[in-house]
Amino acid sequence: MQAEYKCLLGGVQLLSYCSPGGSCFRAKPGPAVTIKNPLSMHDVRRGLIIVNTGPGKGKTTAAMGTALRAVGQGMRVLMLQFLKGSWHYGELDAVQAFGDKFVMKQMGRGFVKVGTEKPDPEDVRMVEQAWTDGEQAIQSGKWDLVILDEINYAISYGMLDPAKVVESLKKKPDMVHVILTGRNAHPTIVELADTVTEMRQVKHAYEKGVMAQRGIEY
Repeated sequence: MQAEYKCLLGGVQLLSYCSPGGSCFRAKPGPAVTIKNPLSMHDVRRGLIIVNTGPGKGKTTAAMGTALRAVGQGMRVLMLQFLKGSWHYGELDAVQAFGDKFVMKQMGRGFVKVGTEKPDPEDVRMVEQAWTDGEQAIQSGKWDLVILDEINYAISYGMLDPAKVVESLKKKPDMVHVILTGRNAHPTIVELADTVTEMRQVKHAYEKGVMAQRGIEY
């Protein structure tokens, strides 16, 4: 009989466990994956393309959590924020403690015109520059993890061509990880990605009239 194992693997609960001695237990039902025999799996190590999208809070926050974990493993992280630029966020000060191991750059002006109005040409220029910098960083191999924060917004607003992003990601160095954040991730990017998480809003403090809180939202 093949052994089954229960563990936490990248945030996914594996359903059951049987020790080599034969004792077994089964976890409570839920979103789960069962690996019949992990000893037969190939130890694949490669850079992942990860997408954090959806209308709920936490897309950038999750990316920064991954960045913190990566730095703790001795990896070098670059985070480019495509649209942020006018507000001073707490993380800008926090990452300074990591020196050149974790670098964060704001590449925008903070707000862009959306809807029926065309984006300001200056905002488009800044997004294109952010992508140029991001693409160079990914292809350079200097960084183990590159976070393209809010790039999904820039694409959905028509400020950046998703086709050239996809083509570049297909050519990235094997061991470089890339995280793309923001709502409305383009279908071609979702298809290319290894891991896609969609944040769903259940409730939010602003619905009760609570404004953004220092240290939580910024």
